[in-house]
Amino acid sequence: MARTWLITGCSSGFGKVLAHAVAARGDNLVATARGTDDLGGLAERHPGTVRLAALDVTKEGSAAAAVAVAVARDAFGGLDVLVNNAGVEMHNKLTADLTPDDWETVFAVDVKGVFLCMKHEIAAMRKTGGGAIVNNSSMNGLVAIPHATEYTAAKHAVNGATRGAASEARETGVRVNAVLPGLIETPMIDRLQDEPGFKDHYASALERHSVGRFGKPEDVGYAVRWLLSDEASFVNGAMIAVDGGYTAR
Repeated sequence: MARTWLITGCSSGFGKVLAHAVAARGDNLVATARGTDDLGGLAERHPGTVRLAALDVTKEGSAAAAVAVAVARDAFGGLDVLVNNAGVEMHNKLTADLTPDDWETVFAVDVKGVFLCMKHEIAAMRKTGGGAIVNNSSMNGLVAIPHATEYTAAKHAVNGATRGAASEARETGVRVNAVLPGLIETPMIDRLQDEPGFKDHYASALERHSVGRFGKPEDVGYAVRWLLSDEASFVNGAMIAVDGGYTAR
C-alpha cells in the first residue's frame, strides 16, 4: 500500500535524491522547496503521485499550507511519513565575528523551521492515527567544529526538539527521530569548499570519517527510509549518526 510522504528542501542534495527515490517507488509525495520551479519536473515525471508545494519553513502559514496540500481530499487525504530536511549552512565565522543576523538566519530555518513543520505535521497525522517523522540534523548536533558556532547550536536544538516531540508519541501516535549526517557530497559542501574557514577543516574532516570517504545523499536516504518503516516501529527519539564514523572518534 502506497504511503504519503512530505519532504522539505527537495530542490537539491539529499532532499532531491530522496524525493526522486520515493516517487520512483510509487509512493505519494508532497515535494517542497522555496520555489517549485526548482523541483526539476518531478511532478511531470510522476503524474498523480507527486504534488508540489512552495514552502518557506520560517513562516507558519507556509508550513500549514504545505501540509494542507497532502491532506486535501482531492490530493492524498492524509500524511504518513515526513522528512524535515530544509536547512541552511553556517557562515564560516569565528564566534566573535558572528552578527545577531547571522545567528538568527540559521536559527530561523534550521530550528524554527523544524518546529513549525513538526507542529502542523503532527497535528495532521494525529487526526488519522499517527505516523513518523525524521528530522535532518547533523554530526554538529553532537560535536563542534570551528567557525560554526551558530550552526552547531542550531543542530543541538534540532536534537532537543526531536526528543521533545518524540516523548509525546503516546498521545500523538507519531514517532520522531533524527539523522545526523557527516559531510555529504551535496551542493552545500561544494559551496563551503571555497570558504577559507571550511577549507582549513576539510582535510582533517575527511581523515575523521573513518570509512575513508565523505557520504553520498543515498547513504542518508537509506537510514531515513528505515527509520520511517515499520521495521523501526520501536525506534523513537533516536539520534542516528550517518557520519562514516566521525563522531565515534
